[in-house]
Amino acid sequence: MSSRIAQIRLVCSHPEVYEPCDDSFALVDALLADRKNLLEHQPTLCLELGCGSGYVITSLALIVGQEAHYIATDINPNAVRVTRGTLEAHGVHAELITTNIASGLEKRLAGLVDVIVVNPPYVPTPEDEVGCEGIASAWAGGENGRSVIDKILPVADNLLSEKGWLYIVTLTENNPSEICLQMKEKGYASRIIVQRLTEEENLQIIKFWRDFDSQLEAKGMVANKTVSSRVMESLLSQFHIMPFLRGSNK
Repeated sequence: MSSRIAQIRLVCSHPEVYEPCDDSFALVDALLADRKNLLEHQPTLCLELGCGSGYVITSLALIVGQEAHYIATDINPNAVRVTRGTLEAHGVHAELITTNIASGLEKRLAGLVDVIVVNPPYVPTPEDEVGCEGIASAWAGGENGRSVIDKILPVADNLLSEKGWLYIVTLTENNPSEICLQMKEKGYASRIIVQRLTEEENLQIIKFWRDFDSQLEAKGMVANKTVSSRVMESLLSQFHIMPFLRGSNK
């Protein structure tokens, strides 16, 4: 299978569509870093929530191969059109749907998606900027940058298959250790695949997967209404500054 990723010169653009940037590159680098596991995983259905320019879903299709079926969604119709052009320029295919996160797909895809990738709006902004028209909606994340992320997590939980994996971009200001704890309470283990310092941000690409031990601990958490210090220490220990260097990134 190919280990190529999308070429920037072939990525289509539009004034109202977010172009590939450090966060996009970090997410694709995480997929490359986890490529061996992805290939062994043999996903049959992959989904990107918020496809933007199509750089990430195209790269995922090139990494995993066309044996899988790909779906990409975006609330911005311009992004869907741009993604279509990017996919075609690289000779790969995905089903494209204009919708908010995965609205209208919950029943069709429930428990079926093996890989979800998402670069959500994570920048802390005033709440009234979340979901606004124009390109700002691609990064406006509301208070602590969590407004959209907190909507995506339960959707991902519903759509992921028993062997499903979620790769998500987070920012230090999003309190990623809290995100990991919330997902652990749903029975997911987590690991930072890539952590990257840029001139403006400290990004973490976190991978989540259903884990039997985490599910047992989650039941214990619910029963006891407490979180063990061991769990918290395990989560917090991951969030040190460990820049994953790539190209011109600082």
